[in-house]
Amino acid sequence: MRALLVVNPAATTTSARTRDVLIHALASEMKLEAVTTEYRGHARDLGRQAADSGNVDLVVALGGDGTVNEVVNGLLHAGPDPENLPGIAVVPGGSTNVFARALGLPNDPVEATGALLDALREGSERTVGLGLAAGTPGTEDEAVPSRWFTFNAGLGFDAGVVGRVEQQRERGRRSTHALYIRQAMRQLLGESQRRHGSITLERPGAEPVTELVLSIVCNTAPWTYLGNRPVYASPKASFDTGLDVLGLSRLSTASVARYGTQLLTSSPERGPHGKHAVSLHDLDQFTLHSKVPLPLQMDGDHLGLRTSVTFTGVRRALRVIV
Repeated sequence: MRALLVVNPAATTTSARTRDVLIHALASEMKLEAVTTEYRGHARDLGRQAADSGNVDLVVALGGDGTVNEVVNGLLHAGPDPENLPGIAVVPGGSTNVFARALGLPNDPVEATGALLDALREGSERTVGLGLAAGTPGTEDEAVPSRWFTFNAGLGFDAGVVGRVEQQRERGRRSTHALYIRQAMRQLLGESQRRHGSITLERPGAEPVTELVLSIVCNTAPWTYLGNRPVYASPKASFDTGLDVLGLSRLSTASVARYGTQLLTSSPERGPHGKHAVSLHDLDQFTLHSKVPLPLQMDGDHLGLRTSVTFTGVRRALRVIV
C-alpha cells in the first residue's frame, strides 16, 4: 500500500519522539512518505496532490481535527468519489480529536496507530457522510468557496467562542478545556442578542425557524468532549444520515444555566430540550441567514463572519480506514 502521512508538528499531544515512533511503525507496514506541514493550508494542499496523483492509496493525518479537516478538503476538492480517491486514516494528535473519537478510535496516538495497523491488516473500512457549507446564491456571501466539515459547524455563539480561543492560542496560550470554558463565559457576557437572535433557518417544505441566537450543525455525535466527557448537542446525528441542527432562541441567564446543564449531562438518548430549543434531524439541505454578520466555524476552525450559509449533508462521501 502506498501511503502519505501528513504530520502536524504543532499537534498538542504528541512530541517529536512520539511522532518518530509512530512513523516507523506505519512505515513497517506500507510504502510511506511522511511530510510535515509548514503553513496553514499545507495539509489541504497535500491532500489535493494525493487525490490528483493517482498513485496514493491512503492518506494518514497525524494531528488534530484541524489537520483532518484540511486533508479532507484537499482530497475532495473535485467532489466525493470514495471508490477511486485515496482513503483516509487518522492518528489523533490534537487536544480534542472529535472526528477520530467519533469513529471509535482510541484518543491515545500510540494506541490509535495500533488500531489503524490492525484495521489495515483486516481490510476494515467504512464510508461516511460529510457536511458541505457554501455561501448562499443571491446573497453577499455567494462567492465564498464551499468547504467540507467532518463533525460539526456553527454560526453564531459557538463560533464566537472558537474565535476567542484561537486569539488566545495566537498569544501563546495552550488549548485546554478550561480555556474554552473561560472564553465561552466571556462570549456570553459580550453577546448583544441574547434574548432575540438574528438567525433564521430555512429548509424546503417547512416553515422557517426564526430568531435563533445559536445554531450548531452536527454530522455525528458526540458534538465535542470536555476531557473524557462526551457532549451531545444532537444525539441522533450520525455519519450515516444527513445533518442535524440544534438551535437556541434565548441565552438569558436562566436559559444558559438550563441548557448548559443539559449539555453537560447529555447522553446518546437525550440532548438539550425545552421551550427555546429546536432540534432537527437528518436534513439534506438548509440555509442559515443572519440579519447581521456572525462568526462561522467548521470542525473547530474559525472562518470569519458570514450572513448566509447553505449546508448540505452528503452521504457516503469519504472512505475511512477504521
